[in-house]
Amino acid sequence: MTTDHVCKDFFIKYLEDFSKHKPEELKIIVIDNAAFHSTKDIILPGNIVLMPIPPYCPELNPAEKIWQWMKDKTAMKIYDTLEILENKMDELIDDLEGDLVKSITGYEFYLNAFYSIFKD
Repeated sequence: MTTDHVCKDFFIKYLEDFSKHKPEELKIIVIDNAAFHSTKDIILPGNIVLMPIPPYCPELNPAEKIWQWMKDKTAMKIYDTLEILENKMDELIDDLEGDLVKSITGYEFYLNAFYSIFKD
């Protein structure tokens, strides 16, 4: 079994499990062009919509924006131990809630794409 196949199986399981969390809620997931994100042979749960970003556009990947925010909070500082750095990262992750995430990852690009998905 290839790594891509294992990753794809994991991705499918993630989609299934995520769809069960607040099943009445529509979930729009931004995906990059990783091979295991290909959904040609899977059936998406009804409450999940996948929105692929264009190739070679990591700046549009919300995960990259969150990572950059975390790096900005931790880079160019000296941590006496790896444990102290890990604790700082844990604090930052704990602080990531709805409004903060929206402020970091909210792009006009996404809003326009979301509206185009549901436009009649």
